[in-house]
Amino acid sequence: MHIAIVGGGIGGLCTAVALAQQNINVTVFESAASFKPIGAGIGIGSNAMQALVELGVGAQLTTNGTVLKTQIFKDATGKILNTIDFSKLQTLYGQMNITIQRADLHRILFEKLPVGCIKFNKKCVKITQLEHSCILYFSDGSHTISDYIIAADGIHSTIRQQLLPSSITRYAGYTCWRGIADNKDFIAPDTSTELWHASGRFGYAPLSHDKIYWFACVNAQPHDEFLKRLEKEQIASIFHQFPNVVKQIILATPPNTILHHDLYDLKPLKTFHYTRVLLLGDAAHATTPNMGQGAGQAIEDALCFAQLLQRSTSFDEAAQQYDQQRVRKTARVTRLSRQIGQAAQWTNPIATATRDFLFPFTPSSLLLKRLKFLYKR
Repeated sequence: MHIAIVGGGIGGLCTAVALAQQNINVTVFESAASFKPIGAGIGIGSNAMQALVELGVGAQLTTNGTVLKTQIFKDATGKILNTIDFSKLQTLYGQMNITIQRADLHRILFEKLPVGCIKFNKKCVKITQLEHSCILYFSDGSHTISDYIIAADGIHSTIRQQLLPSSITRYAGYTCWRGIADNKDFIAPDTSTELWHASGRFGYAPLSHDKIYWFACVNAQPHDEFLKRLEKEQIASIFHQFPNVVKQIILATPPNTILHHDLYDLKPLKTFHYTRVLLLGDAAHATTPNMGQGAGQAIEDALCFAQLLQRSTSFDEAAQQYDQQRVRKTARVTRLSRQIGQAAQWTNPIATATRDFLFPFTPSSLLLKRLKFLYKR
């Protein structure tokens, strides 16, 4: 059996590693011309860490990552609204939440692949399903045949759009800048923080090697050309009502490394399985980043399917079981993440004042309980 994996992001690489460990013949087709780890910081929740440990890369992640013990929510004055104690997750589930540079995670997975497993400069533009195989067509005019296809080609998946033309991205209502800065003693080594205000939202977390990952979100129309062109000094001025550390972090960021994207998700699908094709990661269930679960759910997808295939008699049987285990859970993540983002991005002064008044009365244990479904395997 040969499985073609379209997309060399985190989900695609995890799937390739997991399947190759079972001696399944896999090829990853990646549109980029070469391996270039990119991106800012990323959070890996306890659930995804469990999966990555099972893939055999847990020690490398621990070496390159930073353990988070606490999540703090504040208003723009710096007043603490609530906290989440991540150390309780280690007690319950055996793994901690960590932060890591996305490039480091990508590199670790890439180095775990069998030699020659990934083919670069192969942008899949169309597929055809036959009775006993599939044909993949690429933008360079070439094509290849595979028994099955796993589409891990991201939120704008060409394969998903071919199978489901009505499955289009949904704009979340806000745009986001992200960056990595030198710490310079700005923040604690084991705590991530979010600050909420009617004018926007800012979050930051420690990374290894004395770095900080940060994000900044404001409500906006999609494709706002003015916001796209802002320099870091202008971005910092948007958050002038926030504590001075916010401005310091933004200004400490190399300007050519700041990323800017409008945020989108997908309306949950009813199935990820289409005969000889399986959708995985953002191609199947792209979510807003408010729960830090985008990459985590893709990692879970990869390990889940690989383990099911090992125990099943066929790809089709494993794919059906994958559907049963992943569709409902990922839909819940998408919905909850969208709700959290909407509440965090409120701009009405009365609504934000009410939120900030009531949030401190929500027990931290209740916040953890609401996330309990994430850790069930």
